[in-house]
Amino acid sequence: MLQLIIEIEYNGREYQAPQLYDSHDQRRGVDGMLRDIVAIRGGGEVGTAIAHKLRRSGFKVFIIENNNPFSIRRTVSYAQAVFDNEMMVQGIKGIKVENVEGILEVWKNKQIPIIIDSECEVLKEIPVDILVDAIMAKKNLGTHRDMAAITIATGPGFTAGQDVDIVIETKVGHDQGRIIFEGMAEPETSMPGESDGFEYNKVQNSPSDGIVKTFAEIGDQVSKGQKLAEIAGHIIRAQQHGMLRGIVKEGSRVWKDQKILEIDPEVSEEQCYRLSQRSRDVAGSVLEAIMYLKNEKKINID
Repeated sequence: MLQLIIEIEYNGREYQAPQLYDSHDQRRGVDGMLRDIVAIRGGGEVGTAIAHKLRRSGFKVFIIENNNPFSIRRTVSYAQAVFDNEMMVQGIKGIKVENVEGILEVWKNKQIPIIIDSECEVLKEIPVDILVDAIMAKKNLGTHRDMAAITIATGPGFTAGQDVDIVIETKVGHDQGRIIFEGMAEPETSMPGESDGFEYNKVQNSPSDGIVKTFAEIGDQVSKGQKLAEIAGHIIRAQQHGMLRGIVKEGSRVWKDQKILEIDPEVSEEQCYRLSQRSRDVAGSVLEAIMYLKNEKKINID
């Protein structure tokens, strides 16, 4: 496989991307158009929902992860493939790969490759047109607009028009999924939600830094006061009755105030294995943002 650097002019700025050729020197993709190759940073639930939506919509998608990904809703996170080599989410399988050749092979089966690459070195080898930051770290961990012709970020920590082209609102509520062209998303809070006249907080955070030991599994029906985890000698008990919809992986290292589990009194066990409304809303907005930028802005590959 040979590699050639090509220039894309997008919205007044130039972006250089590697162009792949096969053994017959045939260009992969359509001349004069974006090739619809999407890199997603982060394979948690939000990144998984985005990858799932875009794969179904005809995009070639791959996920970039680190070697110890952190996720709460592990039953619907392609990040789990880092540990288990593959992960099935609602009919589309994610496969852990080692290199660009692995990415191309997984695409042949209409599946989603997950590659461990904390420094995003793979972006030097594969012609990414669109980059989505779905790490959900509440801060920018290195994503910038020169990484792809179209750049999108989810949640707080990014400024649309500076760090990336578009930011997607992730905070639950009226503006969930809002496409932001200028400015930042709202900061996340731990304020409780409301259901059937009473308030509850689905999320519980770590009381300290440390290694997590768990005593329950996703899909368990838990009772208020039940012991669910232990961190550095601190016992974490359920704050309410409900379904344990998410909990960090046994042995994960966490820091104080980091989200570690989620209990929902309104979901069934089956719903623990389906993407949430919030993640699907965000994914839909990412797709809309991509199509808007492709159709409304001038994007050319010479």
